[in-house]
Amino acid sequence: MAKQLGFTVNLDQCIGCHSCEMGCKNFNALDPAMFYRHVHDDFPEDLFGVPTRVHVSLACNHCADPACLAACPVKAYSKRDKDGIVIHDPSRCIGCKMCIAACPYNVPQFNEEKHTVEKCHMCYQRVDDGLKPGCVSTCPVGAIDIVDISKIDEAAFEKQIPGFPDQKLTKSSTRFIKPQSVKRIIPEEV
Repeated sequence: MAKQLGFTVNLDQCIGCHSCEMGCKNFNALDPAMFYRHVHDDFPEDLFGVPTRVHVSLACNHCADPACLAACPVKAYSKRDKDGIVIHDPSRCIGCKMCIAACPYNVPQFNEEKHTVEKCHMCYQRVDDGLKPGCVSTCPVGAIDIVDISKIDEAAFEKQIPGFPDQKLTKSSTRFIKPQSVKRIIPEEV
């Protein structure tokens, strides 16, 4: 298997602080309405069968078979051979939004000001310099990271969590670490 970088999301560690969102916005100088990464916290309390509070930080999944790339009529998307990162070239984008309709994960976003689509590119310039993406480097608890999924023990990770579109659709490279323990949400009596 060729090298494929992907995000790991540790659901036990994420505290829902949104630092990854803000780090991404800052590193990429995004317009106020644009977010390449979102922290989702609207999951049911019994998502994993036990009462627990779950926050999930998601961005582009840098899929092995990206639907956005296949749907784009002007080839504004490319997938890097050396690491599998999916990049969008705004200079080629005509704003047709076909990639938005094609992505099962609702990742590409239309920038109303620029009339083009935008999405996470895993801060590939930083990765090329041996640095972590902005979202990873600003997470205060280490809940997200990037790994070469061709070299990980897949048994240690989940490809799928409830509420996440079927990973098989595009072969998402995002991997999850499910909560290992029940988080106590009611304080013990004193």
